[in-house]
Amino acid sequence: MAIAGWTRLVGSSTRIVGLDVARGLAVIGMFAAHVLILDPFDWSTPGTWGAIVNGRSSVLFATLAGVSIAIISGRAEPFDGVQLVRARVRILVRAVIIFVLGGLLVATNVNIYVILEYYAVYFVLALPFLRWRPRSLLVLAGGLAIVAPIVHVVGAAAFASSGLAYSMIVQLVLTGEYPAIIWMVFVLTGLAIGRLDLSRTGVRVRLVVGGAIASVVGYGAGAVAIAVFGPSDVFTTDPHSGSPFEVVGAVGCAVAIIGLCLLVARSLRFVVFPLAAVGSMALTAYTGQILAIVLVWHGGQDYWIAGYDNAPIFLALAIGALVGCTLWALFLGRGPLERVLGWASTSAARAVPEPAPKLDPTPKN
Repeated sequence: MAIAGWTRLVGSSTRIVGLDVARGLAVIGMFAAHVLILDPFDWSTPGTWGAIVNGRSSVLFATLAGVSIAIISGRAEPFDGVQLVRARVRILVRAVIIFVLGGLLVATNVNIYVILEYYAVYFVLALPFLRWRPRSLLVLAGGLAIVAPIVHVVGAAAFASSGLAYSMIVQLVLTGEYPAIIWMVFVLTGLAIGRLDLSRTGVRVRLVVGGAIASVVGYGAGAVAIAVFGPSDVFTTDPHSGSPFEVVGAVGCAVAIIGLCLLVARSLRFVVFPLAAVGSMALTAYTGQILAIVLVWHGGQDYWIAGYDNAPIFLALAIGALVGCTLWALFLGRGPLERVLGWASTSAARAVPEPAPKLDPTPKN
């Protein structure tokens, strides 16, 4: 049974292990961002480098959501016709389930920002773009990276004055922690990545190089702008700030990490198996982390104290996820929540009928 689980995860011709590794990194990174008290990130101070998880882990998670949407809808060759309809149904059903799950987790009053409701909205908003080619998707994402931060600031101010800033739809799209108006940049970029032939080494290398360049340009230009014009919300590169510089820098970092994981996983599958196991059941691991914080650490209300050492909490969550997901993958296969998503979305898609055969109008003798 363990051999079967190993084969399913790292030996399957339909599964891209590097993407699972990247998802695993994103999930573990979010664990760190949720519980560790970290000083602001500074390249010149190695003691602050752990803060790289802040914001960037969730951006990686959202970018990988776009990759997953591409895989569901045909990978390098987007589906058409009834296959496209079924893919849209699968994506929509997954969005509904994830949204409900996110709402339930928020209802626990856990002291972290839950991304799942936003994540579901990204799935729905991506539906019109399933047939777009990678170049078009990247152009749209680039334009959105410039325009969306402006719309975000102006729109948030307008809704604040109208008293609607805290309505659910406005929060999900505009004013919340992961507003779709900005975070669709990451999803569209991931959708473009998923349309590439990720089995090719050249593509993987270009992701690393291109992502690294975008990250340096985004964060570097922001730093230069601050040095010249002084601190400003427009020029900041702080996590979750939503400035054009932060968006470009963060998405570049995510793309580079995805490319690097794809390269590393090819030759080090045994070494990265635990991370791949977490990534293969990312929804289960993410949900399990929140439930653990709620049940064991009182929803996180007790450990956000200056000087408190949260490292043992992070280690418990990370090791628990790595060990638990590895054992589950080896002996039981797909994660429990992933099974629910797969069964529900596939069952709904099967309900879409095949097109009726066209009748030959030529009269028969």
